[in-house]
Amino acid sequence: MSVIKILVADDHPVVRKGLVALLDTKEDFSVVGEAADGIEAVELADRLKPDVLILDMMMPGFNGLEVTRQVSELSPKTNIIILSIQSSEAYVLNALRAGAIGYVLKNSPPDILAEAVRSAAAGRFFLGPPLSERAVEIYIQKSRGEDSEVAPDDPYESLTRREREILHLVVDGSTSTEIAKRLSISPRTVETHRANFMRKLNLHKKSELFNFALERGILHRDT
Repeated sequence: MSVIKILVADDHPVVRKGLVALLDTKEDFSVVGEAADGIEAVELADRLKPDVLILDMMMPGFNGLEVTRQVSELSPKTNIIILSIQSSEAYVLNALRAGAIGYVLKNSPPDILAEAVRSAAAGRFFLGPPLSERAVEIYIQKSRGEDSEVAPDDPYESLTRREREILHLVVDGSTSTEIAKRLSISPRTVETHRANFMRKLNLHKKSELFNFALERGILHRDT
């Protein structure tokens, strides 16, 4: 029997430990790591190269979409399942565009998550109920660019990985000194990257940055 190596990322310890306990009941699953924030999720995925990453949509550091983008680059054989309370088409589509292969609502029955893990490990797209199989086809088509509403030139996509990292940490409330320590770079380098992403996004004030983050789902209004 082939064992599926799984990394679990959720910033709530009770939820994360509950997921691990659930997954450990399956003989074909092996949880190889746990991450408490987005940055740790990227680091562990890069180091452990799990078959499947189960990822909370909203976490400190990087949100689920940014983690998905980075892990897709660093560990392309790791298939990603997003866990979320949001069931709207926009959230699901954004997750697939970022590189996720599965999307499961947090109020789903445990068996749905297990099914999603096995599908992801086999390289198959999976959307948990109430999202339909027809919706999977539509989302996949849209995620491949067959959507006329998608802007071809998204300024966020022009940012380097380091610029996106620092943007997320700034929005999360970290100071330049804290970011520098977390990323092992100098505060001056942080400020340089910050100036670069503000210029690329055509933003001039901190309030504009936070509005941008709200619009992009990087920051939620209740945070």
